[in-house]
Amino acid sequence: MPDPSCGEVAAIGRGLLVLLGVHRDDGEQEADRLVRKLLSLRIFEDADGRMNLSVRDIGGEVLCVSQFTLLADVRRGNRPSFGDAAPPEAAAALYERVLGALGALGGRFGAHMQVALVNDGPVTLLVDV
Repeated sequence: MPDPSCGEVAAIGRGLLVLLGVHRDDGEQEADRLVRKLLSLRIFEDADGRMNLSVRDIGGEVLCVSQFTLLADVRRGNRPSFGDAAPPEAAAALYERVLGALGALGGRFGAHMQVALVNDGPVTLLVDV
């Protein structure tokens, strides 16, 4: 249940929720390639029910949330290692770059957030460029 004292930072209608993890080796080229890929993915249904439209095609919105925990390594032991995650300063800069290039709404980088998602369909993708 969301904490009402936190207040809503951002919300979108139909579109993409991007959970963005930044790897320590990521740079501006990877960020730009990711933006191009996300805006071009044909994952929304056309009039024939085929996944043939991009978020641009449908006039959709994008919400981008920083999520360093996507870089967790859980192969050894029971405590996740986050050694592959970019340092906060580098990750914040790339997060802001992606956010701006997507024309996305975003959460607060590095903040504790409660994110709610209504997944409209069976599409959840891992996009690694």
